[in-house]
Amino acid sequence: MKIKVLAVDDNAAQVSMIKKYFNGSEKIEVVDSASNGEEAISKIKSLDFDIILLDLIMPKKDGFGVLEYMKENDINKSVIVLTSFNEEDTISTISEYGVKYYALKPFELKSLENIIIKIMKSKKSNNELVEIQDKDMQIQITKLLHELGIPSHIKGYQYIRSAILMVYDNPSFIGGITKELYPDLSIKFNTSIQRVERAIRHAIEVSWLRGDIDLMEEIFGHSVDIDRAKPTNSEFIVTIADKLRLDMINV
Repeated sequence: MKIKVLAVDDNAAQVSMIKKYFNGSEKIEVVDSASNGEEAISKIKSLDFDIILLDLIMPKKDGFGVLEYMKENDINKSVIVLTSFNEEDTISTISEYGVKYYALKPFELKSLENIIIKIMKSKKSNNELVEIQDKDMQIQITKLLHELGIPSHIKGYQYIRSAILMVYDNPSFIGGITKELYPDLSIKFNTSIQRVERAIRHAIEVSWLRGDIDLMEEIFGHSVDIDRAKPTNSEFIVTIADKLRLDMINV
């Protein structure tokens, strides 16, 4: 039986692209679409579907309004939020509604397909999104940080390495980098939260001077201008953890 998807986005071109990609798929079917929150709620009430692809910024009623409606009416459908916002407050708010996953625009349709399939498999087994565990993950993080030009002898290297692994293992940290992750790191390394933040910032600055430019473009190119702006600490940690998670899905 195919996984039934409801696509909710006011970007008609993107919805058309998603429909075209899954047209003829043996595993996934886009059963319908909506271009605003009010239309989405109407279709949520009447349609039989498994997963909602939900944009946040829409006319009439936004994605948060749709999530609130689902919460108030105890509608327990899996949601993948599609968003251009990689900000802690936004991600934290999304997580409060039990969203299974968020995908930063622009995204690869193959990755979206893998996420949909993974969510449904985990839902059938225990109704929770079970993250893929890999005994070599620390090695992969170490290799990636070295390719990004962060030397292992600076303090920020150890903090970033631990932070990425923590976010990879526990995505709930995504909405609380400064309020939850930094304090945990400060305890682990017996230092202050301010020193953790400054050391990570310094490591990112070193990376921007020494790292592989092509790799940086691959990882951060959609959200960061290599020539002008470095990613924030949160963007750096979350984006790398997300890349590793998607890499594992695609294995």
